[in-house]
Amino acid sequence: MTRLLGGKEAAKGLKDPFAPSMVERISSIMDAFGLPMARLSLDEVTRRSNLPRSTTHRILEQLAQSGWIAHVGNLYSLGYKSMRLGARDIVYEELRSASNARLNELAYRTGLVVHLAAIDGSEIYYLDKFGGAGATKVPSRVGGRAPAHRTAVGKAILAYLPPEVVHEQFAELAGQHHGHHIADVAGLHRELATIRARNGVAFERGESFPGIACVGTAIRDTGGPAAAISVVGDFSVPLERIVPVLIGTAKAISNDLVLAEAAMAADDAVA
Repeated sequence: MTRLLGGKEAAKGLKDPFAPSMVERISSIMDAFGLPMARLSLDEVTRRSNLPRSTTHRILEQLAQSGWIAHVGNLYSLGYKSMRLGARDIVYEELRSASNARLNELAYRTGLVVHLAAIDGSEIYYLDKFGGAGATKVPSRVGGRAPAHRTAVGKAILAYLPPEVVHEQFAELAGQHHGHHIADVAGLHRELATIRARNGVAFERGESFPGIACVGTAIRDTGGPAAAISVVGDFSVPLERIVPVLIGTAKAISNDLVLAEAAMAADDAVA
């Protein structure tokens, strides 16, 4: 006859048959990131996963240590391993879809080449390029990469990332000197502070491609900078005059991203 356990014995000897398994808990937490670009606080992940806060925090930290989740500041997002499994392509497609019409219009209004780019570690990744015949004169390409600290789009995103993240990614710049390029991580931090003081507007003059100048700014979702856009020309183009229309376009795309996230959150609440 089985003896009934009580007190601490019961806690150690019996398991709740309806308690979710570890796999189910991890699945619930990963499912909380409904949009691949989502950046969520611990409380948001707890609410969406319907798990105890302490359990959520413990699993998130374990997933962050193994690369499935990224943890920057007080926000969590999908990590590099999750991105390798296809989430990255979904993020990029969402960004392209949200910005396509507005960036086409920006290229038409300015008569210049327009870039859409995301950051990937210490590099930027060109997601889209607009500008008709003029685009062939700019040696960037969709799917191409460039050092983030040498591009207007890269610097525009880096300006709003935590300083410790920037420092870690670009510590190897120490002692490097390449003409107009930023020489070290301290110089990069100074440049990013200047960009923040200009309301997020970043300039690049020959740092990535000789003879090419760019002005860029970030587009943001609820978690921070999701990507950036830039207008590109040669050194003779007065890029400062383009700043108002550039900022207006970035704000419109940012609003579209925020509305999309709010709609998904509302759908989740109904479900």
